[in-house]
Amino acid sequence: MAWAAVGSVPETAGLSVTARLELSEVPLDGMPPWLGIDRALASWWAWRRWPEPLIVVDAGTVLSLNRMAPSGRFSGGRLLAGLALQWQAMAAGTAALPDTLVAPGRGFGALRRGGQQPWPLETQEAMLVGVSQGLAAAILAATLECEQDGLRLVLTGGDAPILKPLIGPSLARWGIPLEHEPNLCLEALAALRPPPDPGVG
Repeated sequence: MAWAAVGSVPETAGLSVTARLELSEVPLDGMPPWLGIDRALASWWAWRRWPEPLIVVDAGTVLSLNRMAPSGRFSGGRLLAGLALQWQAMAAGTAALPDTLVAPGRGFGALRRGGQQPWPLETQEAMLVGVSQGLAAAILAATLECEQDGLRLVLTGGDAPILKPLIGPSLARWGIPLEHEPNLCLEALAALRPPPDPGVG
């Protein structure tokens, strides 16, 4: 019934052009016309849920950190390569680093379970820990820079389960609430394009 995407989508996807949600349809105050619709949807819906100062973190292919003012105005952001992109860059730019993200008993699954050693011996695990810790550090540094009363951090995206346990303890010590919302963008899409009432028509 509705879909959204950053950039062009191949015709072979079979998606209806009229069902596409455009950036201009997202009622996010202060957003520039070049903002990715994923960032706009996540930021707008997070502020609708929590109308207060926010950092909205979308941990996907790209890690986006988006700042929302208490008024609901988009106040800028930061972008950096996500976990998989950083892994691929290391593997492509060196001669000996592995290019696979998964090994038996290791990989993303182990990170999500908190099963990784902080100083692993194996190369693949060292890559995973290094990249995930770097992303977590970037989130925490950005949070500290905001220095705003009532700040809340909202986390979404496929890599959120990996990052949540890495940032959660520090945020708790600082008194900053952390919300993990896996379906933030989909919820925003559904709110802007609600399904038709089955009793109408």
